[in-house]
Amino acid sequence: MAEFLTIGEPMAVFASSNIDKNLEDATDFTKFVAGAELNVAIGISRLGHRTEYISSVGQDPFGKFIRKSMTAAGVGNTYVSEDVDHWTGFYLKERVSHGDPATFYFRRNSAAANFDANILDSIDFSDVQIAHLSGIFAALSDNDLAVLKRLSQHLKQNGKFITFDPNLRPALWESQAHMVATTNELAKNADLVMPGIHEGEILMGSSNPQKIADFYLNQSQTTQTVIVKLGPKGAYIKQKNGNAQTIPGFHVKNVVDTVGAGDGFAVGLISGLLDGLPINKAARRGCAIGALAVMSPGDNDGYPTSDELNSYLQNQQITE
Repeated sequence: MAEFLTIGEPMAVFASSNIDKNLEDATDFTKFVAGAELNVAIGISRLGHRTEYISSVGQDPFGKFIRKSMTAAGVGNTYVSEDVDHWTGFYLKERVSHGDPATFYFRRNSAAANFDANILDSIDFSDVQIAHLSGIFAALSDNDLAVLKRLSQHLKQNGKFITFDPNLRPALWESQAHMVATTNELAKNADLVMPGIHEGEILMGSSNPQKIADFYLNQSQTTQTVIVKLGPKGAYIKQKNGNAQTIPGFHVKNVVDTVGAGDGFAVGLISGLLDGLPINKAARRGCAIGALAVMSPGDNDGYPTSDELNSYLQNQQITE
């Protein structure tokens, strides 16, 4: 049975191989599997933990590709349904030498956006230790927002630990005001919230890590820990008891693709908690996997196995 559970929209991504060419002019692409929550499930599975992923795909080549990729990665797909009436989402991604690549999505009215809420009634929560939720699934449709709220209730009723990543996708929301209000409301149900520093500025009006952490700690009795992702600078941790610290990041000489770095942080953090690490060491693992993620072109191709992670940490003269 799964130790880790998440829900999201799986997609195929066509990543350009043409450096610094816009998507209109790029001609060479490589297909990968993607989707923020699926990235996290793949990374945690790669580190030896049992995972289950909840979603829906279309009966099309992309849906088949995603299912095969999940099986190859060891991610459970017991709760992934096939939708005969809707297609599987996909997107295009630039290759850039500096900064974040541009992306273009084809996901409106996808299979995942029409997820059947009845599937939630079949989920076995008995062995789940941590569930990871994201603001992306809520943005896909009113149906999926209701599904996410219902799943969150099931998890709390079963006493499960919830992590929440805002993962803001403004293009998917009807307005920024709705995105902010809904995302912050969803965060109230999480034991641990992990916004990025730029997301904090959008969601509560400040880029100060301490103020961001205080906002989420103060808005909910449930939230006990906030970790603000600082990009290459690392992560800021603050807990309900007042303990706070900054975890330094890892230097990367050659950044290939920044997409997937935040999900890589979640992989390291959650896998560390599953392994019984204290929060500071789990966050440090998150920073390490975030650094490894930006060295590869796929959204999750840079996520390491346990041996690869240990080798990287040893090279950085860090022991867990």
